[in-house]
Amino acid sequence: MNPKLRCILFSLAVLSWSVALLYFHASGRIAKYLAPDFRLIALVGGLGLAVLALFNLLTAGQQAGCGHDHGDDAHCHDHESSDIHPLLACMLMVLPLAVSVAWTKDEYSAAALSRKGLYDAPQNMSASFLSAAMPAITREEIEKGHRNTADGFYEFNLLELYFATGDREMQTAMDGLKIETEGRLIEERNRNSKGTRKRLYRLLMSCCAADSRAIPIVLEYGNNPLPAIDENQWVKVAGTMNFPMEEGLLQPILTVDRTVEAEPPFEESFLRNQ
Repeated sequence: MNPKLRCILFSLAVLSWSVALLYFHASGRIAKYLAPDFRLIALVGGLGLAVLALFNLLTAGQQAGCGHDHGDDAHCHDHESSDIHPLLACMLMVLPLAVSVAWTKDEYSAAALSRKGLYDAPQNMSASFLSAAMPAITREEIEKGHRNTADGFYEFNLLELYFATGDREMQTAMDGLKIETEGRLIEERNRNSKGTRKRLYRLLMSCCAADSRAIPIVLEYGNNPLPAIDENQWVKVAGTMNFPMEEGLLQPILTVDRTVEAEPPFEESFLRNQ
């Protein structure tokens, strides 16, 4: 292939990656894949790829030396040969990227959520040496640190309820507390023979989507009807918090008084179809 044409093709392939990274930033979709601390790195990378691609495009027709002495003609070698055709190499760079950007739904499937801990029991994450060094946690202290709604429920982040399962002191202080929290609603597959339960979850991301983990609690509706809300919709749920032992596993269970649909938080606000 003509060297100039090959340079143009590879430059356009690099530019396509730059466009993809910058598009994810401009559209807001980057929030689905990277934690805030890492988004600037992706932005700088996209800008750097754009500079590299545009520089190569502008200089595609210029001749340049290979940087060493070829000596006599008996030792001439070809710098343009390759084990793969340049056009095929460009397709391998661009097509997977284009398909991924076009087809991804920016969310996990139910099977992927299951692999990321959606139905796992919370583990004991307490550290006894830290607990001993800190003052005792009381119901009064917890109530002071959380806003109270008009109908008497204390607002909690779902992560607080989940991680309280690993701290016996927190469980004792929170057991029976009327709380309100929010997350995504999904079916409950475990210990739900009566069909009166749902599961509430949200994703915890450390750096990127690959390391994200589902943080769930169980919703118990008892005699109340299950809400007619689509799976994976964001909801606000209010009820009474308990931490019973079921089949040898400690479970965070919220006995629900009300469930209403809620607006997604900022990091969840990007919708493909809008």
